[in-house]
Amino acid sequence: MNLAEDIKPISYVKAHAAEIIEKMAENHRPIIITQNGEAKAVLTDIETYQQQQDTMAMLKLVALRERDIEESGGIPHEEAKKHFREYFRKLKAKR
Repeated sequence: MNLAEDIKPISYVKAHAAEIIEKMAENHRPIIITQNGEAKAVLTDIETYQQQQDTMAMLKLVALRERDIEESGGIPHEEAKKHFREYFRKLKAKR
């Protein structure tokens, strides 16, 4: 992976938006957008973005469960699995 290829000035992004989006859909690599030579934003494809959101949701659940365990001693394993299944069922339904 050549990171330099993934850094583009905002003027380039404006002029080549369709091409950039098509390429991101194929390679799933984000584009770092610069303005006045400084990194200002990251552009990513929707599939990668959704995967990141799902990962963040899972990490939040883990953190909540860890806190629950510290505070109350936790819940039985089968009950925890039920909570996770329900949460991800709701996530998929939102899509």
